[in-house]
Amino acid sequence: MSAFQPVDADFERRVRESFVRQGAMRLIGAQLGRVEPGRVDIELPFRDDLSQQHGYFHAGMTSTIADSAGGYAAYTLFPADSSVLTVEFKINLVAPAQGERLIATGRVKKSGRTLTVCEFEVVAVQGGRGKTCALGLQTLMCMQGRPDLPRPG
Repeated sequence: MSAFQPVDADFERRVRESFVRQGAMRLIGAQLGRVEPGRVDIELPFRDDLSQQHGYFHAGMTSTIADSAGGYAAYTLFPADSSVLTVEFKINLVAPAQGERLIATGRVKKSGRTLTVCEFEVVAVQGGRGKTCALGLQTLMCMQGRPDLPRPG
């Protein structure tokens, strides 16, 4: 049970539709998982073209899904006529991102009218076991009255 109450009862549909419009998530093959008030999970299956020279997920991939997981966690609590924009984030890479997939979980820590603070964790899953590979904090802005652009094409 979430401690947060969304102002938009249709928050999950809005989050999922926004995720589909993200070209970067589509490009890397990320998938939206759990969507709850104040929490979102994003999964990224391993592909060789997402790796760095040691065969781990590249830190850029880890950061990308972490940023989106936190952003969408905040977005679950925003009004229907708004969008989300990252103001800043800090990520600590605490272990190699080695595994079959990454799971980034964003959680709202403090929801405000304009700014929301989230924490995120990225877990690398290998052989059914997860290991935290990144932790971070993020500040997001509610772009009130500025909904997402329609999906091109």
